[in-house]
Amino acid sequence: MIAVNYQPLNWTILPYLLKGSKNLENQNLHRLMLDDREIILIGCAHVSRASADLVEKVIAEEKPEIVMIELCKARFDAIRQKEKWQETDIIKVIREKRASLLLFQLFMMSFQKKIAEKFDISPGEEMLRAIRGAEEIGAEVVLADREIRVTLLRAWRMMRFFRKIKLLAAIPVSLFFTEEVTEDDIERLKQSDVLEAALQTMGLKLPELKAILIDERDQYLAHNISHTPGRKIVAVVGAGHIPGIMKNIDREIDMEMLNRIPPRNFWARFAGWVVPAAVMVLFVAGFFYAGSHAGMNMIKWWAAITATCSGIGALILLAHPATIAASAIAAPITTLHPLLAAGWVAGLTEATFRKPRVKDFLSLKDDITTLRGFFRNKITRILLLVTLVNLTASIGTMVAIPVIMRFF
Repeated sequence: MIAVNYQPLNWTILPYLLKGSKNLENQNLHRLMLDDREIILIGCAHVSRASADLVEKVIAEEKPEIVMIELCKARFDAIRQKEKWQETDIIKVIREKRASLLLFQLFMMSFQKKIAEKFDISPGEEMLRAIRGAEEIGAEVVLADREIRVTLLRAWRMMRFFRKIKLLAAIPVSLFFTEEVTEDDIERLKQSDVLEAALQTMGLKLPELKAILIDERDQYLAHNISHTPGRKIVAVVGAGHIPGIMKNIDREIDMEMLNRIPPRNFWARFAGWVVPAAVMVLFVAGFFYAGSHAGMNMIKWWAAITATCSGIGALILLAHPATIAASAIAAPITTLHPLLAAGWVAGLTEATFRKPRVKDFLSLKDDITTLRGFFRNKITRILLLVTLVNLTASIGTMVAIPVIMRFF
């Protein structure tokens, strides 16, 4: 039975490490005594075979009442029901404006899967073994992590514009740079001194990202672990969360704040209205002050530039001819309407003419490991298409504005 349940507690904490801490296994195994309850934290590298073996061993030997895992419901379903991809409604994803979010998740999965395949282990193997181990001894499995959608949206909404650009530029690079990673590198990530140095480096480069992906989830996991009833609990978490969990496990955590999705900032909310309004004002001013001929030329140039840029975005991904045409036709209108986007039109058109088939869903887990696979698979290509056409249409807007202003 899967459950996320907890009760308010106010415990005194007495953490201590297992004996023989020089051993790598013991460096990642920690016992916390909360009153008369015992919590065993297992710090894992998510693509390490040694971590998966350790999880299996500890659960079998300790026989806890509760096994907690660093997963949310969505990620739990993803690793337990791998065929669920076949049920994905790509059109619904586009209509609900979740294309970019899904694409980002796939990039993250790609990086982890490439490293896992190099060392012949399934991504999330330690979590699967924790679940199987709990089922074998009759322990309850509890999901301890925050929903990934909340985490990603909080990270995106709270990052500054240029940080977002930096992150977006770094994501595709993850498809290329994993060959130099060795198994020793993965194992060293479980040593706290190396890990802390890595987190400090990340904090300097992308502090907003670290705060959401690491620090907040440390608090979230600590709260759920400390507030889940049971005399003996084994918690399987990423090694990077161990210091934060031990730091926060006896503190009051504002869970409502951690689950709150921040509203988009001022410019994100109003830029979509301000730019189209400003362009419309330019059109009206062109007709009144520069004459009808100049006004018509402004509209023609606006349509030509935005349509061309949007069409180029679809062409880059070798979209269906109808998709390229739809992208070009839609752009002059969608760029003037804050609730519409040329990328959505492109994605919906492509999904209609080149609807993903079962084999695309079946091969998705392999295709996301290469750049060629991302472009070849109909699912990821549609997601890329939505993102790229929206980007090129926006570029068209920025190019067109100074062009039409020359008619004054």
